[in-house]
Amino acid sequence: MKPTLLIMAAGMGSRYGGLKQLDGIGPNDETIMDYSVFDAVRSGFGKVVFVIRESFEKDFREKILKKYENIVPVEIVFQELDKLPRGFSLPAERTKPWGTNHAAMMGKEKINEPFAVINADDFYGRASYEVLSSFLQSVEDKKNLYAMVGYQIRNTLSESGSVARGVCSTDAENFLTSVVERTSIIRDSDGQIKYKDDNGNLVTIADTTPVSMNMWGFTPEYFTYSDEQFIEFLINNKENPKAEFYVPSVVNQLVVTGKVKVKVLDTPSKWFGITYAEDRPSVVAKIQELINEGEYPERLF
Repeated sequence: MKPTLLIMAAGMGSRYGGLKQLDGIGPNDETIMDYSVFDAVRSGFGKVVFVIRESFEKDFREKILKKYENIVPVEIVFQELDKLPRGFSLPAERTKPWGTNHAAMMGKEKINEPFAVINADDFYGRASYEVLSSFLQSVEDKKNLYAMVGYQIRNTLSESGSVARGVCSTDAENFLTSVVERTSIIRDSDGQIKYKDDNGNLVTIADTTPVSMNMWGFTPEYFTYSDEQFIEFLINNKENPKAEFYVPSVVNQLVVTGKVKVKVLDTPSKWFGITYAEDRPSVVAKIQELINEGEYPERLF
């Protein structure tokens, strides 16, 4: 069975200043998601599930889904604040989305096969989809063996401001030993890459440190683990209206407790994406460069 691609596209792009998931950056108004779907299909993925907000379903169907009608089967699921486990209600002060792993959990009713999870606004590169597709096809009948496509942190920064990344540690066999979501990562004026720790202190890390760009490979029991951890998260954060339930946090908990193993997959691909509006011209130029090199056709679909 071919693996499924789950694309998290529910964010409204507050730092970018608009609905960046629908922003055309290719020569024929292609979105970053279009390039993701194109790469996934030619790498062996057999279905795409989009996680979106119900409020922009109409625009999404008209601008995005029509392109894929004869390319690959697609499904839509919705991430909303009130999608909570039985017995929990939405806190009145909660306005911030519950986070990336809550988005991934929305695919539970549509996915029964090995699947990849990616962000809608990140360009991962063809080789990354190929290596992840190959891995997922190899674990079709297995459980508790996951994968993460790892990128060197120096290849994932924005020239326009700070970013958030899952900073990883691995063992001698390249299995993940920990992944911690770090925010406010930036290359400082001294040329070093730094992030703020939980106490607000700046910590320097090596340029080659592997980080998660939220390109993961799972088998379906991951949804059960997520359900269990989300209940714990809600109990522990009921007084914190801004706390988020991240994919790296869930994976890290599973790794450190020995429930799963996560292979960090190497990729020659370079990541790029749109975090800020100022990033857009650079992304457009990089896409055109890849087209000129023959990596992508002038028109995808």
